[in-house]
Amino acid sequence: MRREIVVNATTREKRVAILEDRQLVELMHERPDERRIVGDIYLGVVEAIVPGLQAAFVDIGAEKSAFLHASDLEPDEDDDEDEVTDPNGANGGRRRNRDRSHPPIQDQLSKGQPLLVQVTKESIGTKGPRITAQISLPGRFLVYLPGSSHIGVSRKIAEREVRAGLRRMVREILGDEGGVIVRTVGEEMTKETCTGELRALRKAWTKIRRKQRGVKAPALVYQDARFTSGVIRDLFSDRIDLLTVDSQDLHHEIKSYLGQVDPGGLDRVRLYEDSKPIFDEFGIEEELRRAFRRNVRLPAGGYVVIEQTEALVSIDVNTGRYTGRRDPAQTILKTNLEAATEIARQLRLRDVGGIIVIDFIDMNDEESRQKVVQQMRTLLGRDRARTKVFGLSELGLLQLSRQRVSPSLHQRMMELCRCCEGEGMILASETVVRRVERALDRVAAAGKERGITILTHPVIALHLLEREREFLNRKRASAGIPLELRDNPLLRLDEFRLLAHPAESDVTKKYISSE
Repeated sequence: MRREIVVNATTREKRVAILEDRQLVELMHERPDERRIVGDIYLGVVEAIVPGLQAAFVDIGAEKSAFLHASDLEPDEDDDEDEVTDPNGANGGRRRNRDRSHPPIQDQLSKGQPLLVQVTKESIGTKGPRITAQISLPGRFLVYLPGSSHIGVSRKIAEREVRAGLRRMVREILGDEGGVIVRTVGEEMTKETCTGELRALRKAWTKIRRKQRGVKAPALVYQDARFTSGVIRDLFSDRIDLLTVDSQDLHHEIKSYLGQVDPGGLDRVRLYEDSKPIFDEFGIEEELRRAFRRNVRLPAGGYVVIEQTEALVSIDVNTGRYTGRRDPAQTILKTNLEAATEIARQLRLRDVGGIIVIDFIDMNDEESRQKVVQQMRTLLGRDRARTKVFGLSELGLLQLSRQRVSPSLHQRMMELCRCCEGEGMILASETVVRRVERALDRVAAAGKERGITILTHPVIALHLLEREREFLNRKRASAGIPLELRDNPLLRLDEFRLLAHPAESDVTKKYISSE
């Protein structure tokens, strides 16, 4: 499989796309007003302790208090470790085992206590950032754990002998000063490289401790690598065939960074100099437009429908126009396998997390069911975010979970519609007119107004003039007062205003009803 990184940089935005066989699978972006804080280290202040949740809320100087679980107060000494991967290219770290028992949080922390913490998850929606007291400093090949004695190796390094050799090498260099996780890209790491990176990470930790002593909480004491450097550090490995960037300054920055940490990768970095926009050249812009649609077409004619809700993501699979030729079971299996491939890609591209439920087309054959489940597991194995597939339920639903570190692509790049407020539906014109009618009846019954002006969106005004021409005359007769209709494009489609005509001594109209 050919893997590429494509970087587009402008003065207001940097975008990084990951392609697999020329197909977009991940997108990261950064804007000046959207500084990401995952990986940053703060000296915070404990604001509140909630024993019922076994958690504390910590003030780190952000808009919302950060959430700290009891399991993130002490090291998790699992034998093997995954890299905790931020889909936006943030820091490495460790998985936390929340199933183990932990000392009560109320016995470990007190209100007002200063505490050194690191952000592991961005603020999403109404929730504040997620933090841990177990600091991890990522380098290109290693993650240094100053508060632990653990030595781990990324699970993605599969060969047992290689894993054992890396552990031995790190143990010889490390001594008793902290712990280390060897990242996936560290598989071919030499002893000299390991020594040099470990020395740099320990030096960074010394600076953090020194700064911690000189600031008043809450305060930022360490900021993770800049966006581009962080992406190159975490993504650009021997598995990447080519990195293409359209900014000369950024091209120079990337080559300078690689010249220090991985000179062998310099020949895989290319400056794009054509006049055609780089994302158009690689077909990325069109892929991005499709990523915001509910329906995603499959190669054979089927399609999937992706719905993001607050609690979970639901995905429905349909055969669409694909009906096969003879065997219905084979038609269903082919559609489901194509859907599994596309869904795995869309989860990465849209960066959705949490609980995901997929309603595949019903399959009676157990072998077919297992093929689809195995396909999902295999494809999700390429995902940098942690995923877990729970298998098909009795209702034929595939349940899985995906690590959520930052807001999804939709949350980052879209905002709520002012008309439907995120529901995707608005009141029909007929329904709005009936609301206007009822409001007029209430005003007429009060008998206090000399006349009324009805303000509606132009679409509703057109509906009244073309489809309910008798409406105004009928309501004038029943109310016994003058009525006037005006359109106002500033109103929402389902919104209207009733303005009372002024008395002889007044100079302005007044609102008497609105919805």
